[in-house]
Amino acid sequence: MGGSNPPLFTYIRGNSLTEHMYMKHWVMDYETLTNCFAAVFIDYKEEEQRTFVVHKSKNDFYALWNFLHECKENKEWHISFNGLAFDSQITEYILQKGERMLELPGDEIAKFIYRKAQNVIERSNNNEFSEYPEWKLSIGQIDLYKLNHWDNAAKRSSLKWIEYSMDWYNVQEMPIHHTAVIETQDEIDSIISYCINDVLATKKIYNISKSQIALRKTLTDEYNVNLYSASEPRISKELFALFLSDALDIKKAELKSLRTKRGMISVKDIILDYVKFDRKEFQNLLEKFKSLIIDASNTKGAFKYTMTHKGVKTDFGFGGVHGATKAGVYKSQDGMIIMTSDVTSFYPNLAIRNKWSPAHLPKKIFCDQYEWFFEERKKIPKKDPKNYVFKIILNSTYGLSNDENSFLYDPEFTMRITMNGQLSLMMLYEMLSTGIPGSIPLMQNTDGLEMMIPETYKDKYLEICAEWEKITQLQLEHDQYDKMIIGDVNNYIAVLSEKELDKSKWEELKSEKPHYIFKERDGKYYYQATKCKGRFEFTDLALHKNKSFLVIPKGIYNYFVHDVVPEQYIKTNKNIFDFCGGAKIKGDWYFMETCFRNNQRYDTMLQHIVRYYVSNRGCKIIKYNKTDKREIQLEAGKWMQTVFNVYEEKPWADFNINEDYYLQKMYKEIEHITKAKQKSQLSLF
Repeated sequence: MGGSNPPLFTYIRGNSLTEHMYMKHWVMDYETLTNCFAAVFIDYKEEEQRTFVVHKSKNDFYALWNFLHECKENKEWHISFNGLAFDSQITEYILQKGERMLELPGDEIAKFIYRKAQNVIERSNNNEFSEYPEWKLSIGQIDLYKLNHWDNAAKRSSLKWIEYSMDWYNVQEMPIHHTAVIETQDEIDSIISYCINDVLATKKIYNISKSQIALRKTLTDEYNVNLYSASEPRISKELFALFLSDALDIKKAELKSLRTKRGMISVKDIILDYVKFDRKEFQNLLEKFKSLIIDASNTKGAFKYTMTHKGVKTDFGFGGVHGATKAGVYKSQDGMIIMTSDVTSFYPNLAIRNKWSPAHLPKKIFCDQYEWFFEERKKIPKKDPKNYVFKIILNSTYGLSNDENSFLYDPEFTMRITMNGQLSLMMLYEMLSTGIPGSIPLMQNTDGLEMMIPETYKDKYLEICAEWEKITQLQLEHDQYDKMIIGDVNNYIAVLSEKELDKSKWEELKSEKPHYIFKERDGKYYYQATKCKGRFEFTDLALHKNKSFLVIPKGIYNYFVHDVVPEQYIKTNKNIFDFCGGAKIKGDWYFMETCFRNNQRYDTMLQHIVRYYVSNRGCKIIKYNKTDKREIQLEAGKWMQTVFNVYEEKPWADFNINEDYYLQKMYKEIEHITKAKQKSQLSLF
């Protein structure tokens, strides 16, 4: 559903999805309380809104029941946040059981729905299957929570957190507890207002997700599998299973039941024959790997090792290799250049080139299919959704091989990839660092490395890389950095070397990436792309991540990339959301805002997710633990905070931002990297 005028679809019996002429589809949300039920639907494209209240003072249940039947008959879809697990279950309950409730008073109906909602929540909390699986639902669903994989433990995010992440104007939580007895119209209005806010926020998420929905529509139509609410790992599992079941001539259900479970795995038995080293520190590394016997049922933290080469510490673990030189600014100058080399589709190609497969799958069929995905992807333009799909399949297979819920599960297959991947990359590291006089290692990270070398040895560098490619049957992609600003292995800024670009594309790129470096010289147009990792990231952040205080990485970036000192930059940034932080609590913790006015202390309980900024005047936000009574200030010391859960437009000075807080954070990072001390105007390196 990409673009300003997305294609529309309809729901056909059997979960087939197809394009259709314009029809309504609804972004929606329910609120269920003991004696009040509220439902809000907003057209996914237009502004039309339908609101229903079921309460003793107002009973819209008959209208709601009719509306849902119209959605069903007219093939109108529902778009929601976590709708498959909750809202759709209530919808189906009303469609199937609602007729017998039509004559009841509103508060009685609300009680029935509330009891059903609590049952749905209980089943979900107990990890039980929903009463109404997706294929049984009468109304088609797009669940943005599942689509974006926010139900995954590593990415788990509530709607409130996503609202915070996308700078939504109102991130307030439900003002009335679901167990409350609703008596007044003001309470009902408050519930409806809250519900409308969440539906509008969900609609924004839908608009952000249009390209992903378009991708899922393409796949659903082509492969006749409903993938509209599928996360990327699920897409990978479903399509790989589809292709493999066809190649193996077995049913998909049978394939999905297959697994290979392992006990203890001896790593020396799976190391590739070509892995060899010359220097003692690398030989010791290989011996350490060969001595490993790992329990396949408990691989987390099962292996840690650190090696030092040319003064650079490199850490190894089950998941990959990470190493970096000391913090600093490294430039291509004085006859030295910075080379960066990444292995093309590293983990997939390790399996493909070495003919590895999960033990329960026929090796030739699996390897041929896996290689077909790789080779086919190279033929498909990057703008074609299929290119991205094959990338998902290639990259997800490694992770799925260590997932007990996947038909690809075989932890030995996982270890073959990760262990040999680290050792193979270290072979390249040794070959380059010892084969090029004057080389300076900068970074090694999972699938590539960065190294400073004398410019006169660039051809030699590429020759050594070609030799490594011949040994491993893998391919490398090379580029050159103008500068690297390294905090540590996970946190750095890299400025790529200058590239020429056609003027028409140059202008387009300037619009898309205004933070890049752009230069016009002698009638020609040049740009330098940049990469920001870890705490220096500030563009295209995934919505599940914490984007707190973006003004800080932006200020650091502008200092190192655009030669703008923090004091100067902070005066130009008038986006209040860039100064905001977000915090969330769960379990036995709660937030309290403590304020002092006229020598009196005022404590206010806050919601589970808080958006705030650091201000000259304000209050303290403190985390309290109900069990052990611990207290933790969100911002320790003298810093005061202003809660900003609801956006308020006002003159910039009235926000009363404490610039010193943000400047100190910027300078702490700058000093860590440059070892310089803060001055009122820190001189540029």
